[in-house]
Amino acid sequence: MAETITFTLVKSSIGSTEKIRATLTGLGLTKLNKTMTRKDTPELRGMLSKVAHLVRIKEV
Repeated sequence: MAETITFTLVKSSIGSTEKIRATLTGLGLTKLNKTMTRKDTPELRGMLSKVAHLVRIKEV
């Protein structure tokens, strides 16, 4: 596994469920095209799998 993972919000959360919106907030993705870099952990991977249809993931 890579040390860090970079992900970007590429699709709006409008129309998504409250759980999806809460997951995006937990990831730090509050605005469209915002990019975050975090340490790659199983917990982070699980959150990203829930919102995979809204984000672009790049392993660094």
